Amino acid sequence: MLVHSLCALHDGAKNSLETIIQLIEQRNKEVAVDVRQVPLSELDGWNIDENGSLIHSSGKFFSVEGIEVNTDYGEIRRWTQPIIKQPEIGYLGLIVKEFNGILHFLMQMKIEPGNINYAQISPTLQATKSNFRQMHHGRKPLYLDKFENAAPRQILVDQLQSEHGSRFLRKRNRNIIIMADGDIEACEDFCWMTAGQLKALMRMNNKVNSPARSVFSLLNIGGAMSPFDDTRPLSDFGKALLLSAAANHSLHTMEYILSWLTNIKSRYDLIVRPYPLNKMRKWHLQDGEIVHTDNKYFKVLGINVSIENREVSSWSQPVISPVQTYFCVLILKEINGILHFLMQAKLECGNYDIVELSPSVQCLIGKDGKANGYVPFFDYAAGVKPECVLHDTIQSEEGGRFYHDQNRYMMIMADEYFPVEIPEHYVWMTLNQIYAFLRFNNFVNAQARSLLAALPYI
Repeated sequence: MLVHSLCALHDGAKNSLETIIQLIEQRNKEVAVDVRQVPLSELDGWNIDENGSLIHSSGKFFSVEGIEVNTDYGEIRRWTQPIIKQPEIGYLGLIVKEFNGILHFLMQMKIEPGNINYAQISPTLQATKSNFRQMHHGRKPLYLDKFENAAPRQILVDQLQSEHGSRFLRKRNRNIIIMADGDIEACEDFCWMTAGQLKALMRMNNKVNSPARSVFSLLNIGGAMSPFDDTRPLSDFGKALLLSAAANHSLHTMEYILSWLTNIKSRYDLIVRPYPLNKMRKWHLQDGEIVHTDNKYFKVLGINVSIENREVSSWSQPVISPVQTYFCVLILKEINGILHFLMQAKLECGNYDIVELSPSVQCLIGKDGKANGYVPFFDYAAGVKPECVLHDTIQSEEGGRFYHDQNRYMMIMADEYFPVEIPEHYVWMTLNQIYAFLRFNNFVNAQARSLLAALPYI
């Protein structure tokens, strides 16, 4: 079924790609949205405690607090910063169903206050525990019961996966994909889409949100297809991806990669302690926002929100707003006839288990297009020849907590001169090996999952 779903863009699809794009645009025109910035001290329902932390009056949802980080990994060994603390495990859920012999995904055109274009394609269910327990006194999210009551035979994927480790403190969501049991109606703002359509939308800027990219990445489409089947409309690169997804031959064994990653986790320390937000080094309150003295990284600001089609139509909240953008790049290279991906073990202060597998390059860049300090392979990726670029888009991050946060995501094919020998914190992996790690929790970070979701087979 995944094979047919992958290839379907129009023929046999319940809705055309053009219709889906029109529905997104229609949502943006028809739904009244009003997002206004306000000083943090004026947020309704939020309190600032003696440490300067922003805490909801219910004690639920999330808070913005200060931390101090100490590590022996990387160039910067100690710092303080604000971070979002949200210990709840939320739902990111997809419902799938076969129509006309083709697997379809029930997607929502969800409006988030932080989205730069408001409506984006999101999972069937995207909800925090506070939301689905109705702490906001609003309606329950649609289709929640389908996931809560799903039988084991319906579940295709069910894992805990991390959020962005530089801005969330050990935050994880339940990424779950279930097969529909019986008829399921697409409610208003929902639409059935094929995998091929979702991948086409991921080749466009800011169409598919990061929660949808996260959960979709866990479905090993390549593992369900044969690289030697000439009946499918695959590109040469798509066939190389399938070969990598099925490969038993690789530069390194799984045992080697597990030992490599375990060694890094064992060798380095990551100590994160609470630290008063109002006593931080290089962070201060200015004009109702929390900003960095050097105008770097991000800032924390307040917004008042009104969206007419949400479970709750109006509320106030703090958000993270970027000052610098991320540059996230996957470098691919054919090694011994098999496509390999250059992954790095990256430490971020909010990681659940010290390091996670991240893209080859994942770094903040300034307005001058340069990285903060030395970043391996950055110059190569930034100066790559256009003919080596496989994927290059601007994608939004989670619009419920981040405000107008959009970053550049790239995939590039390395030339013959790119080295196979790489620094110790990097490793070459086949797609088969990456998906083996994706079967488990907290191994592959959110940025890498966004890129894997967009892998173009056709």
